Order: sequence, then C-alpha cells, then structure tokens
Amino acid sequence: MRRTEELDLTKRALRGRDLVVFSNDWDGDPLSKTHIMRILSRENRILWVNSIGNRAPKANAHDLKRIWRKLTTFTQGVKQGAKEVEPNLFVLAPLAIPLYGSNAVRAANKVLLRAQVMRAMRSLGFQRALSWSFLPASAAVSGTLGEELVVYHCVDEFSAFNDTNGQQIAALERLLLKRADLVITSAERLYENKRAQNANTALVRHGVDFEHFVKACDAATEVPEEIARLPRPIIGFFGLLAEWVDQDALIACAKAYPQGSVVVVGKTMPDVDPTRLRALPNVHLLGRKPYAALPGYCKAFDVALNPFKVNELTLNANPLKVREYLAAGLPVISSDLPEVRQLGLCRIARSSEDFVAQVRACLEEGGGPRRERAERIVREGWGARVDELRQHVGETMLRLGKEL
Repeated sequence: MRRTEELDLTKRALRGRDLVVFSNDWDGDPLSKTHIMRILSRENRILWVNSIGNRAPKANAHDLKRIWRKLTTFTQGVKQGAKEVEPNLFVLAPLAIPLYGSNAVRAANKVLLRAQVMRAMRSLGFQRALSWSFLPASAAVSGTLGEELVVYHCVDEFSAFNDTNGQQIAALERLLLKRADLVITSAERLYENKRAQNANTALVRHGVDFEHFVKACDAATEVPEEIARLPRPIIGFFGLLAEWVDQDALIACAKAYPQGSVVVVGKTMPDVDPTRLRALPNVHLLGRKPYAALPGYCKAFDVALNPFKVNELTLNANPLKVREYLAAGLPVISSDLPEVRQLGLCRIARSSEDFVAQVRACLEEGGGPRRERAERIVREGWGARVDELRQHVGETMLRLGKEL
C-alpha cells in the first residue's frame, strides 16, 4: 500500500465507530474534551460517561451538593438510561464509590461501573466500540468492555493535584497506561513521561474555538453591563480560581493600577481563600459565566493574565485559556510554563513584579482585542487537532491489524 493511500485510510478509520468516553461531567465548562468529542460526534456516536472522580469527597458544602446532584442524576438515569444531549452524543451519569485506596471498593466499582456502562452500550446498540478515557479512575473498566481499542488521553498530571491521593491516582494511571493501545498527551512534558511507560504515545496539543472567541473583536459583540462601566485599564482573568492560580500576581497588578480594575471571571474553588483579593476595592470577582458570554467579557479586557504557580501540575499543563485569550485578540501575559513558551505568542512573567512590568508594556503597545492579534492563532483550531487524533487512532489500528 502506498503511503498516501495508507494515510487516507487511517484518517477514515474512526468514521462511524462508537466511542465510550470517560471524562468530566458534561454540564461543566467546555474543556478540551468537550470540543474534541463534539467534532467527533459528527461522524461517531459518543457515550459520554460523566466523571467518576479522582479524589474522595470532603465534608463541605461544595462536595455535598455535588454528591446530591450525582445521586439525583443517577436516579433519573436509571429510569431514562443515557440521555441524548446533542445529536449522536449521549450522557451517562454513573454511580461509583470515590475511595480509591481500598481494594474492596475498587473491586466493587469495577463491577458497578462496568454494569452501568455495558447496559448503556446495549441500549444504544453500540458495536465495534472504542473506549477513550480522559481520567485515570476509568482504569477500573477500560479494556473490559469488549472494545476494539483503548485510548488514554492524558491532559494533566493527575497525581499532582493537591486534593487527590497522588499515590493511588498514579497506581490507577499505571494500570490504564498498561492497558492502553494508544496514549495521547497534550503537553511535551506529559509526552516524555507517559512514553516511558507506553511506547505508543503521541503528542497532540490543544486547539482553540477560534470562531467563538474572535467575536471579542467584533463591533456587534456586547460587553456585559457588570464589566462595561469598570475603571480602566481592565486586567482580566477567566477560569477556575483554583489552588494553582497565583493570587500574589493578581494582587500586585491591582495595587500597581489602583485607578484600574482586576477582573476574575470564574468559579472560586472551595479550597481557595480569596480574602486578600476581596480586600482590594479594585478587584472584582464576578463568578462563573456561561461559555457563550466569554467573548463579551474578553472584549472588555485590556490585558489577559495566566498567572499560574510553577509546580509539577502546571509544568505539565497546556492552559487552554491562553489560546482562548489569543483568539480573542488580547495581549497575554503568562507564568513561565513550557507549553506557553512553545506557543511563543505571550509575554512571560517570572514574578509578581514581572507581571506588573509586562502589563505596563502591553498597555503602552495598545491593549484590548485586535483582529490582527487573533489571526496569529487561527491555524490552531480544534478541527485540525481532531484530524491529528484520527490519524493516530488509524495508525494504531493498522499497527494492531484491526479492521479499518
């Protein structure tokens, strides 16, 4: 077979196949997984299995509310089965016990989760299915569903999250890496680490929903009222206010521009104390906003920040928000992370003082969304990334002698 014919064949290998996807909860903010599976659902049926968790819940309001929501959703799901939320995309809300340190619990989870997934697969008439996991916790069932191929798509160093038992999650991931026919990674550091455990590992970086975020450059896009009248310059951040976000950098920028505003758009995680941010009169914590509204908020930003603490978690990360800021045409300042440096379109800050200096430089050059800035990342769309994924899956199937 000639190479060009082989390439064409492998690109088509996924077409029409059923995918069982283990990922975050479908109703959360759109992440890389959401964008990828929405595109694949044009040619594939997707059974999206909501998160079975990477950590044990805590006795706080956030986790108790989440447990109640999962129990309610599970109860509804028992009656309805997997729910079609978009064409070809079905969501299953399973019940699992998030206590990964117990051998007995792991064994129970395997039986419980597999039974729920298999039931949904039968009801949907899934055949020649592939499993595609974004979470180590799926190791309990990945490879036991009669699937033709097991894909592990690793987008984070899960064992490095503060609220998980790193050893337990690492053990689950080792099992998943052993079972996987193909491992996809989103950052070079992840690629090097996972390739040492599974030779069939590929690097496919994140894409961006360009057409959505470039709306920040359109005159017709409205700026939400709560941000439209804030004093300028507006130094913006959107995303989770989580333990890996460097609050010192945000505080330094707020103090350097007391006449301006620092805006944080996103949910504050329960293990984060925002007291110091709230104490500053020009810091505005606006909470979580709908994905559809983000271009309007970006339109109000003069500068966008990605202030991450530099540690094992973030060194392995490929922050999606950076590409989204860039697609909105904004000048971007980020902590010194390998994947941001590789992208090459952001200013790098190595300290709180550095963030302040880089904000000043951006404002001197002219802040706010600009179409010509956005065009620099137009080629990074999710469509191109999904084509890469199709190629890697097809090549793996060819290598394993699977029917294409």
